[in-house]
Amino acid sequence: MVFRDERWPDGTPGWVDLMVPDQAKAIAFYSGLFGWDVHRGGEETGFYGMAELRGRPVAGIGQTPPGQDIPAAWTTYLAVSDVDRTAAAITEAGGQIVVPVMEVMKEGRMAVAADPAGAVFGLWEAGNHIGTQVTSAPGTLAWNDCMSRDYPAAKPFYEEIFGFGFQDISGDDFTYAVVLIDGRPVGGLGAMPASVPPEVPSYWAAYFWVADADASSAKVAELGGTVDGKPWDSPYGRQVRVTDDQGVPFIVIAPNEQSGEPEGWEV
Repeated sequence: MVFRDERWPDGTPGWVDLMVPDQAKAIAFYSGLFGWDVHRGGEETGFYGMAELRGRPVAGIGQTPPGQDIPAAWTTYLAVSDVDRTAAAITEAGGQIVVPVMEVMKEGRMAVAADPAGAVFGLWEAGNHIGTQVTSAPGTLAWNDCMSRDYPAAKPFYEEIFGFGFQDISGDDFTYAVVLIDGRPVGGLGAMPASVPPEVPSYWAAYFWVADADASSAKVAELGGTVDGKPWDSPYGRQVRVTDDQGVPFIVIAPNEQSGEPEGWEV
């Protein structure tokens, strides 16, 4: 388990949050799956829930505001040092601002954007809240990637806006690049496989560490969620795509023999 007290470098996926119609139901599901302690804020925060491990924030769980047609989803937030400048650059590069720049009390400033292929992501300019403060343990954020329906458009967009570098690891039947910041892997960008139904839009996915992918997939089903296929081994860990009990997809991943345990790993 690694604790972090400094702001995440620009472009790093440094926070995730979930917006759902039933916050209480989500809190019960994810607390049961990941062992999170979730503390709801007051009315001034929209009763936003802060999920914690060892007393430090790892993710957020919010309630969809009444009357707003917002899809239930995990949102990946990319760290930025100037959210206004980044939002303007996104528009100029062919993206869209979905939620305009706003102040979040003294915690920071945020916006929600979409890339030219329609993948939605957040921007977070840290104030008192730097983002996730715990890594390398079950229940913490493990990885984020963007699966795009227009990979040739998405790649230069993220390179221009966030200065991403790319390490291509594509194979015969897939296109995927590891996203690099200052030569350090921070996420991924891939082309949507042809097997994915056409109604599925481009999206950013969140991966969470677990100690045992098979046991966690069984726990998902026990808690009312669904499991998409069986856990499978990759060079980066044993993983499986699951859906919570409100229909929101995410991935759980556990260290395996190929990946080894991440630095600072603690169960």
